[in-house]
Amino acid sequence: MSIKKKPLVVVTRKLPDSIETRMRELFDARLNLDDTPMTPQQIAEASRSADVLVPTVTDMISEEMLKHPDCKLRMIANFGNGVDNIDVTAAHARGITVTNTPKVLTEDTADMTMALILAVPRRLIEGATILPDGKNWPGWSPTWMLGHRIGGKRLGIIGMGRIGQAVARRARAFGLQIHYHNRRPVAPVIAEELGATYWESLDQMLARMDIISVNCPHTPATYHLLSARRLKLIRKDAYIVNTARGGVIDEDTLIKLLEAGDIGGAGLDVYEHEPAVNPKLVRLAKAGKVTLLPHMGSATIEGRVEMGEKVIINIRTFLDNHKPPDRVLPSML
Repeated sequence: MSIKKKPLVVVTRKLPDSIETRMRELFDARLNLDDTPMTPQQIAEASRSADVLVPTVTDMISEEMLKHPDCKLRMIANFGNGVDNIDVTAAHARGITVTNTPKVLTEDTADMTMALILAVPRRLIEGATILPDGKNWPGWSPTWMLGHRIGGKRLGIIGMGRIGQAVARRARAFGLQIHYHNRRPVAPVIAEELGATYWESLDQMLARMDIISVNCPHTPATYHLLSARRLKLIRKDAYIVNTARGGVIDEDTLIKLLEAGDIGGAGLDVYEHEPAVNPKLVRLAKAGKVTLLPHMGSATIEGRVEMGEKVIINIRTFLDNHKPPDRVLPSML
């Protein structure tokens, strides 16, 4: 009796131990145990031998790679919710199934967003470095390290999907007024629950908010959604928080406005050209004008394990000749 050959699954980064163990049991899994990022050439080479590729959000899967005559991929099971790292249209045209890992990161990302909404106006990171860095602290003073309260302030959420709604629930508990811009209004019952005001015009909302939270996906339609023109609409004392994708904001213009004092501050977990971070942002962080995090909005043990479990379910469902639960189509972007 012949033994059925296990499908070759190439994973581009180190995953939680329990997920890697399960992958070894189910597949011919080629794992990245030392977590050294694969080069584009290495990923391209993997696509010419693997049945399934499991990339992460930092691995670019281009049309050129997918159209190569030696590409043998049947499936791309993305370890991440966003799929802006994959040319989904090219994959679909080639008959390659693409999946992602939605829903499991909602609460974790919303927690980090809320943390930045609190941290930036209250100068939390700036204050947290004073004692560990050995800076001179004269003791409590009525005018020392003054920030701004967030209760009663207007929060403008860009993108009222699962994460945007989760942010709104948290922000409302802290007494913020909830406003949002979305492609369409949310259901009335959700708007009532969140006490949320819908703005059809993003321009008008930006000009009136105290804090702006970016929670929309990065698609061709949202690239530089916060363009130079729109960033200049934001009030000089307002704050921007971005835990979505760096490409949604024109980063160069944001930097210029922060340097000039034309925006109150920013809390960023994502960057337009990551993993590269603009040195000007680092200088602004050292000056206390911006809080920078290393793309850790969804970084919880529980979340990463659940993401891995979703990847496995999607792969197994596909290999069983069924439609994966988290399939991504070009029409969905």
